[in-house]
Amino acid sequence: MEPRDSVEALWRIEAPQLIATLARRIGDLDIAEDLASEAFVAALEQWPVEGMPTRPGAWLMTTAWHKAIDRARREETARKKAPLLVAGQDGELPDVTTEALTPIPDDLLTMVFTTCHPVLSPESRVALTLRLFGGLSTEEIARAFLVPAATIGQRISRAKRTLAAARVPVEAPSAEELPDRLRAVLDVLYLIFNEGYSASSGETVVRADLAIEAMRMGRVLAGLLSTEPEVFGLTALMELQAARFRTRVDENGVPVQLEHQDRQRWDRTLIEHGLRMLDRAFDLARPLGTYSLQAAISACHTRAAAFADTDWVAILALYDALAQVTASPVVELNRAVAVLYVDGPEAALATTEPLLEDRRMARYHLLGAVRGDFLTRLGRHHEAAAEWERAAELAPTRHERQLLLDRMAAALTARG
Repeated sequence: MEPRDSVEALWRIEAPQLIATLARRIGDLDIAEDLASEAFVAALEQWPVEGMPTRPGAWLMTTAWHKAIDRARREETARKKAPLLVAGQDGELPDVTTEALTPIPDDLLTMVFTTCHPVLSPESRVALTLRLFGGLSTEEIARAFLVPAATIGQRISRAKRTLAAARVPVEAPSAEELPDRLRAVLDVLYLIFNEGYSASSGETVVRADLAIEAMRMGRVLAGLLSTEPEVFGLTALMELQAARFRTRVDENGVPVQLEHQDRQRWDRTLIEHGLRMLDRAFDLARPLGTYSLQAAISACHTRAAAFADTDWVAILALYDALAQVTASPVVELNRAVAVLYVDGPEAALATTEPLLEDRRMARYHLLGAVRGDFLTRLGRHHEAAAEWERAAELAPTRHERQLLLDRMAAALTARG
């Protein structure tokens, strides 16, 4: 790996914590992100020449901190801002080296709730949090939202301006505010997890770093909000899905469908913990929300010893319930797969027809992939090949694209 690649890979890991800690100290998310970026530029310049430091996270924090002090001194209001940058009455700098090496989940949690503040629109909350907490690029967030990258860029810029104009403090909500602001945070965490579970770009299908971080934050939330079933439902969903990481791709990085995964290699610890989290959601005896219902679907797959043992009738019933509480076209597409195993490919294909008119699905490669499978089962190989080809054009990773092209070739061969 080239030195620049190493720096960029490390940045992806360190950036959220760095920005969160800076934001807590300085009180401004936008400035914190700028300072973190400046530290990253310094790392790109120095590390390839001087070598990577023993404690890179501490190096980045110290560098960003000194840049914060330099910035404050340059500004006309430096005297007013100085107290924010100095700990204690003796004027000495805090030990940022030690702090940078100490996990502070409350900093990340505070940042998440700040970027999910009610002053922002739901779309802006999610986009900004994915950018700062998830470290995702504008293009990656756009794929998660199924909208153009320019739209996401505008949302992020507008969100920062809104937070600054409203003077929103970088602090955790009060106990009274917490439940009302929870939904946006859960949505953000699941989108971050999804980016790790099925990467929207790059050379790898799975990015476990993001998924692990989202699960960790979910557990933090579960500890804080023990009476909210959706917190447990989301954590259960993430853990049950993450249990399949080892089998989601083969040794060449090619995606492996659920039907062909080696279930003996699924992570039993994550499964057991996820099922316990789901039980906690059920034990609260409140109506199940979207995440709890999805976790229940995932649990059906997990409990089946083999793909042939899957209880598709139960899964279809759960998708019917899920469709009643959410208007997501992705849910409808997943429901179509359950229809396949309950009512057959003809009925399944029919359920996907309305999705062809949904503009949100225009960039979603799995719509064509699923329809291609249904058409193949019906012996309509020419149409299936066309669907595979369109899906391949939209596929976010090289391995997924090649897999879809292989299926297109197989369909063309079968037709001939």
